[in-house]
Amino acid sequence: MTEQPTATQIQQFQRAVLDWYDRHGRTNLPWQQEQTPYRVWVSETMLQQTQVATVIPYFQRFTTRFPTVHELAAAPEDDVLHLWTGLGYYARARNLHRCAREVVSRFDGSFPTTVEALAELPGIGRSTAGAIVSLAQDRPAAILDGNVKRVLARYHAVSGWPGRTATARELWALAEAYSPAQRCRDYTQAMMDLGATLCTRRNPDCGHCPLAADCRAHHLGAPERYPEPKPKKQKPEKPTWWLLLQLPDQRCLLHRRPPSGLWGGLYCFPEFDSAEALQQRLQELPGAVSAPDYWLPFRHTFTHFHLDIHPVHVRLSSPHSVQERDRWVQPALDEALGLAAPTRLLLDKLTL
Repeated sequence: MTEQPTATQIQQFQRAVLDWYDRHGRTNLPWQQEQTPYRVWVSETMLQQTQVATVIPYFQRFTTRFPTVHELAAAPEDDVLHLWTGLGYYARARNLHRCAREVVSRFDGSFPTTVEALAELPGIGRSTAGAIVSLAQDRPAAILDGNVKRVLARYHAVSGWPGRTATARELWALAEAYSPAQRCRDYTQAMMDLGATLCTRRNPDCGHCPLAADCRAHHLGAPERYPEPKPKKQKPEKPTWWLLLQLPDQRCLLHRRPPSGLWGGLYCFPEFDSAEALQQRLQELPGAVSAPDYWLPFRHTFTHFHLDIHPVHVRLSSPHSVQERDRWVQPALDEALGLAAPTRLLLDKLTL
């Protein structure tokens, strides 16, 4: 168990972090302008497991379309998922939408002001709640996102994978101990900036780090050993066959997936677990005017498994009856629909 820092050590840590931030911290990120609880919440949700450079254009499009929690709550889910297309981890978008509706219905659009109340809302965990309090309200609250975990784990040489309960408990205790009573917003941003710009996962820039003098991992000569990575498991591979049906007017058939589970609520091509099942469906299709064209398979990787997609393109002479969750769309897709990334990739290919 990591020994808790003394009051003097805490003051030295906070001073070093804030002095560095005053000279080198980031102040021009889009979500740092007009730091309302809503904008902080949207940015923190998008930044989960996603890098800043990727998030910036998504955040700008999203907040332009939904400038307040009221507009987001009133929007159809398809509009929300459409703007999230390509950002991944789509449960974040669905939770964002659910949370917006709850904030409007329960709190008249005003976010709760405590970490405990915020953390009860859909999709808002303890760290995101802390970020909303500290960044939007400039009040004391600890956060523990990936960047802060890395800084603290290295500074104290905390052993263990942060996903383990005991390790997470240690890191939270340190995050709470170092969280200041003053300049809460600046300190929170500084800790995130340190992890993102200097104390990076690979090749950390210890020579410019304000904490290097007392960093245990640095003195051990092994900062990249902390935090310990998640124990590796061989990712399973799952094959799937996607049927790309196309009409003479170029429209394609898409199927909306169930609201929960993989790509929940997004539109994909009709999917089959085996080539035989797809072949059986082809035999039942009316109006096919071309032999199936078996495109090269490609891989889409998730956190826990590899999905090997086998696209099969078939042209039809006329549309056939479809299920309630199906729809015919143009590949260019003028309408706002939430799409899985491989769906968008294949639609782009169908427009060529």
